[in-house]
Amino acid sequence: MQKTITVRIDEEMYSIIKKAAQGEKRTISNFLEYATLSYITNEMVVDDHEMEEILLFEKEINKGIEDVKAGRCTVID
Repeated sequence: MQKTITVRIDEEMYSIIKKAAQGEKRTISNFLEYATLSYITNEMVVDDHEMEEILLFEKEINKGIEDVKAGRCTVID
């Protein structure tokens, strides 16, 4: 079911959005939906490869912390 939302923006922002929508041959409403979904999927969600890198980094940090606690390294100030 579709929902309607109200967003207040200034004239300059409206002009930018309108031009971007025209460039994509979309209505303003459709462009805002497209742009929002694109931002969420590209900027806020990590793919499997990125998550593997994050988890590997976390493991390496935790191993370093364990090494420090066990005295297997020297901490330099």
